[in-house]
Amino acid sequence: MRAYIANTDADWYRHLSGLAASSTGLDEANFWKPSGGANFKALSFGEPLVFKLKKAYGHAVVGFGLFAAFRRLSVREAWDAFGEANGASSLDDVVARVGKYVRTPPGEPLPRAHRIGCILLAAPVFFPREMWVPGPADWSDNTVTGKTYDTTADEGHRIWQACLERAATLGQALDLGEPVGPPTGISGDRDAQRTLFNVDQGERYGVERTVRPRLGQSTFRYALEQAYGRCAVTGEHSLPALDAAHIVPYGDGGDHALENGLLLRADVHRLFDRGYVTVTGEYEFRVSRRLREDYDNGKVYYQHDGRTIWTPGAPYPKPDPERLERHATERFLDV
Repeated sequence: MRAYIANTDADWYRHLSGLAASSTGLDEANFWKPSGGANFKALSFGEPLVFKLKKAYGHAVVGFGLFAAFRRLSVREAWDAFGEANGASSLDDVVARVGKYVRTPPGEPLPRAHRIGCILLAAPVFFPREMWVPGPADWSDNTVTGKTYDTTADEGHRIWQACLERAATLGQALDLGEPVGPPTGISGDRDAQRTLFNVDQGERYGVERTVRPRLGQSTFRYALEQAYGRCAVTGEHSLPALDAAHIVPYGDGGDHALENGLLLRADVHRLFDRGYVTVTGEYEFRVSRRLREDYDNGKVYYQHDGRTIWTPGAPYPKPDPERLERHATERFLDV
């Protein structure tokens, strides 16, 4: 697995570490880039972006988050979506911070329509001062933005394991998936490691694994858009027409996980929530006869009845068949 170690603004870290330590906590963060022109391809879904302060702070590693999606948004859109998870207490503060890195005509403030690159992170973890990790020994002061490391070797391995151990100590264990490689020889308290890796008593410690990010509300939406890129049923590509749909509603105990989501055209989403359409555990789209009986229409939807929906490929997880079956059994109006 890769980790991207990124130069991090100290004010961004201070603000978000304070939020994370508060009673409300923090489940997502926007690690923004002042320019929205370039894409971000250093990480795949679920891989860690590690926060490293600059030379003035000894290049200390002070936390990490799990990559969920990359989007280009205006400063106003980023504030509306993420609020203080942008690393500032107000929209004006975000504008001012971005403005420090962007040239504008003399005397003119940065417009709120300025587009920034939003590296959207799930499950961010911030270390208090006494838990900071020494930065990469091979780091060059000439590295402006960041550098990619292999988490199974050398400095990448050392720093990632230190990050995981601190996350476990802080009670922020990650949801780790299937093993992806041989044991990596992680040391540390065995009970903490068992919690961290969610392993059975007989399983070896230190197995390299994929990570399942616990998404926040906004990262859920943008990660679904990036994973699918189209309506799972109709193939519609126009993002303004698409919604992030929960299979098990959030109010009924569903979570903001890609396994609990479908990207659907807005009209299909509404019918899905009302039980007039469903998706089976075999990913088959079904339309209820009640749609025709109740409203004497629905031809545009019946043409998709019985078809297999489109699902994303790796590294994105597919929708969970058990949750789909729950919807088909409990909410679909044909049963």
